Amino acid sequence: MPQYMLLLYEPNDARPTAEDVAAAMPKWIEYTQGLKDDGVFVAGEALERPEIATTVRARDGEVQVTDGPFAETREALGGFYAIDVPDLDTALSYARRVPNVHYGSVEVRPVWNQSRPRAESAGAQTRA
Repeated sequence: MPQYMLLLYEPNDARPTAEDVAAAMPKWIEYTQGLKDDGVFVAGEALERPEIATTVRARDGEVQVTDGPFAETREALGGFYAIDVPDLDTALSYARRVPNVHYGSVEVRPVWNQSRPRAESAGAQTRA
């Protein structure tokens, strides 16, 4: 069965209070338990804020290590779920239920099956 990553993004300016986090946790626990109950959960974690990140890249034979994320964007990757479902439509049905979909966004990306060429488009992935 194909695996999909649900990449959870939140606005960069989001600074939830401890009370906000406590109020949201039951929704996240319920969502995660639902994935487990449905037998599709592979993995999932929340990530630290982007400013805690360290970026490593090599250019012209030199390794560069810098504090913070590489890209300046309006949203930051805040966490992920890996799910094992039969197709993209099923993955999208789970993405629609992620608690942050109302204030952030959820990118649904297939995990590449290395036994075949990479998909050229989302349409090609649904037929794969």
